[in-house]
Amino acid sequence: MNPQVTIGRTTFANPVLAASGTFEFGLKFPSVANRLGGVVSKAITLQPRAGNAPPRICEFPGGILNSVGLENPGVEEFCAEVLPRTRKLKCRVVVNIAGFTVEEYGELAARLDSESVDALEVNVSCPNVKEGGALFGQQPRVVEAITALVRSRTARTVIVKLTANFVDPAETAKAAEAAGADAVTIINTLFGLALDGNGRPFLGGRNGGISGPALKPFALFCVDRVAAAVKIPVIGCGGMMDAGDALDFLSAGARMVQVGTASLVNPEAALDVWTGLREYCRKHRAAGWDEIVGRTRRQA
Repeated sequence: MNPQVTIGRTTFANPVLAASGTFEFGLKFPSVANRLGGVVSKAITLQPRAGNAPPRICEFPGGILNSVGLENPGVEEFCAEVLPRTRKLKCRVVVNIAGFTVEEYGELAARLDSESVDALEVNVSCPNVKEGGALFGQQPRVVEAITALVRSRTARTVIVKLTANFVDPAETAKAAEAAGADAVTIINTLFGLALDGNGRPFLGGRNGGISGPALKPFALFCVDRVAAAVKIPVIGCGGMMDAGDALDFLSAGARMVQVGTASLVNPEAALDVWTGLREYCRKHRAAGWDEIVGRTRRQA
């Protein structure tokens, strides 16, 4: 079968992506990145950000809480120093962008409207920043305004990464679709709080984002719900640890999948997911992804 997946103007070699914030820019593990459909960069903002104070990670049974706070070099240094090197990767390069005003998203899209960028992932869902992030993603009108502005400032494929924190993602997905998004990613991490045993917040940023296996059942629910609500492709994300998880997300309606926290444990996790998916398709003689994508609802 042809393993390729096309979203917007971008054709990916296969449906597996390394998720933003968990694989940096793909440069440390090119042998893995080169065999994936693509790498989603860590979030890029207009200005450099030092991120939140440590500690930034808290483990718990079933996952982790992170409070990185969008640490990144800023768009100017990213374009000058990082982007030329990522272009040497053989996979697709998706740049995740995060703004603190609606206008910042438009400026970031214009600055990154380059042939070196295959697609933009518009981050309206980061849970551990005080401004923007999930606060934007909870409001369909704001999601629509940001998406429309980005769409008007770039010819790149536009993917909107949605939140499921205190909002129906089906409604924000419809807003993104109406404004011209080529796809949506669902879900980002969920709000979480860890205490230090003395009643004080453990993380330096106080709150964090929950990721890992504990997230999967809710993420699957959201993918199933969003895929039924929109016609544009859905990219599933949330607790993807192995190929079996990826098959579940594709079955629920995702056209592609993102591997996140698993890469922090094993940098080859996303490649293992792709190898497992390919073996499943070979063993079951799948003619194409359409046989698998959305079969949960067809079989109901």
